[in-house]
Amino acid sequence: MAKWKRYVLTSNAEGRSYVKSSEADMVKEEAGAYYRVELWTTREMPVDNSIEDDRARSSVSREPPPGGSTFRMLEIFPDLDDPQEQRRKIEKLHRETQQKHVPTEQDYARHPSMHRTDTCDVIFCVSGEIYLMTDTDEVLMRPGDSTVIRGVNHGWSNRSNAPCLLAVTMHDASLPPA
Repeated sequence: MAKWKRYVLTSNAEGRSYVKSSEADMVKEEAGAYYRVELWTTREMPVDNSIEDDRARSSVSREPPPGGSTFRMLEIFPDLDDPQEQRRKIEKLHRETQQKHVPTEQDYARHPSMHRTDTCDVIFCVSGEIYLMTDTDEVLMRPGDSTVIRGVNHGWSNRSNAPCLLAVTMHDASLPPA
């Protein structure tokens, strides 16, 4: 499981920049399924940099707040051998992250991780490999690959024997046309 440091920079009373914090303690984890660290969340555009609070601490759901964005690191472990156990872990994740659009039985049949959000996601594969699945096809993402997910149904399947590390930004968005 990866460990990260997060450096938050700000300015002091004299306007000089400095490192305010170097912790990444907003960890969410499900053993054997995923390891996620919230790095930053905003609630507005443009971003109000005068807010001194640790903005990662305000992230409570999978999606960013209305008008906001979220930046996180996501490590996805290899798929479990037991599909029912995998589904149980993913259903728990959906509850904990307040998943708005609960997957259908057809989604779960495709893969337990299928879901959609009201966001535009930009995702970069840092290490490992993972299958990005849609309703109709899939692609194998490897280090250096990226994807833009525009509010559509998708899922992740790690069919390797090593974790896959993704850098993820999620931006509040309207749904695409049906």
